[in-house]
Amino acid sequence: MSLDPRVLEALKGRHRGAVLTPEDAGYDDARQIWNARFDKRPGAIARCDGVADVIAAVDVARAHDLLLAIRSGGHDYAGNSMCDGGLVIDLSGLTGIRIDPARRQARVEPGVRLGAFDREAQAFGLAIPGGTVSTVGVAGLALGGGSGYLSRKYGLAADNLISADVVTAGGEFLVAGAEENSDLLWGLRGGGGNLGVVTSFEFRLHPVGPEILTAQIFYRLDDSPRVLRAYRDFMLGAPDALQCYAFFLRVPPIPDFPEELHGEVVLDLVVTWADALEEGEQVIAPLRQIVEPALEIVAPQPYVTAQQAFDAGVPAGMRWISRANSFEALSDPVLDTAVDRVADMRGPFTMAYFSPEGGGAIGRAAPDATAYGAREAPFVFHVLAGWADSGEDAEVIGWVDDVHEAMAAHRVDSLYVNILGDGEEERVQSAYGRNYRRLAELKKKYDPGNLFRVNHNVKPAA
Repeated sequence: MSLDPRVLEALKGRHRGAVLTPEDAGYDDARQIWNARFDKRPGAIARCDGVADVIAAVDVARAHDLLLAIRSGGHDYAGNSMCDGGLVIDLSGLTGIRIDPARRQARVEPGVRLGAFDREAQAFGLAIPGGTVSTVGVAGLALGGGSGYLSRKYGLAADNLISADVVTAGGEFLVAGAEENSDLLWGLRGGGGNLGVVTSFEFRLHPVGPEILTAQIFYRLDDSPRVLRAYRDFMLGAPDALQCYAFFLRVPPIPDFPEELHGEVVLDLVVTWADALEEGEQVIAPLRQIVEPALEIVAPQPYVTAQQAFDAGVPAGMRWISRANSFEALSDPVLDTAVDRVADMRGPFTMAYFSPEGGGAIGRAAPDATAYGAREAPFVFHVLAGWADSGEDAEVIGWVDDVHEAMAAHRVDSLYVNILGDGEEERVQSAYGRNYRRLAELKKKYDPGNLFRVNHNVKPAA
């Protein structure tokens, strides 16, 4: 996996940050990403100290036709933040955050993770919409779209991207904003890493918290068909400030749950209310009264705490596979198929859930307002399986594939691109839908040689 020594010499001669090769101490740690199912060995990892390092690494990769991967947070389902044999531009050390509370804006570097961003913004009672796990990288989250607890109220993270500093495939530094290179900004808002390396993001922030109302309402699997029908009807008219995910998961052996449910698959309605606390309990009451819950936890908590609630459920170092489908509506067959298939869930960290991805502020934006292509498919069913032992790969992946195939019978083509897994290259075009052609034209303009192709790739227009 070694690179030609002349290539390394050219890179190290222009690069201030460390350039790690397989012979160097720290190389093995540097190539680890969140998803342990991918064990890739690049020829070199260029740890960037600033924009000049990024330009140098892009120039060398282009000049020597190297396979090039970009790493920010490294929390990707498909393993695209690392590559075999080529060069990795590692942005994880660029972690600057500057909050402007008067303008309600933030300037963020690409190595920042969501938890750090949340902490800084919440010091001023502000937040960016997008993300439900604090360990994800802000860069990948926003470039792919970025949905989360606040998205029905304030839109996607990509919708709130005001401008970006970008290094293109030609090594050119550009500012993408409303007044200059606006076409590039359009493509960055949902188009993933196809158009360049973003070295700085400028986001619009919104007033949130410091506390929001949260709830987890657990129902037995036998009750879930009735609960899901009520959930479907409730979400069609839900206020924008409310978000609710319907999770299937196995009950851990902890005292909070009735002992007879330990190890059983249950339905968990994960609810957040990001408005006046006194109104929240009344708004969510119908979700608590469908049938008798097995357990419910309803309480205000700091927004930062709510954002971290599922961190322990998606730890780094597990083996992960992601498969998802989008739906125009949660029809009875969609709901019943999901309930039937999750009963024999495999993998100790596995979850499967319905996610509202098109309602509220997300759905009110025009489908072509940004490159994000999934606004017209308001619900997603996402299976995310996690396990530790490679010997269980066939069993767990086989179960995931069976669930995915069964749900695919009801799907539409559109899909939130950030939850595409590995081996799903044929779904990229349909995920972007009507926006794909425009993205392909932008790719031709900014990356005609497809240097940035280790991603959910949009190929340059012919």
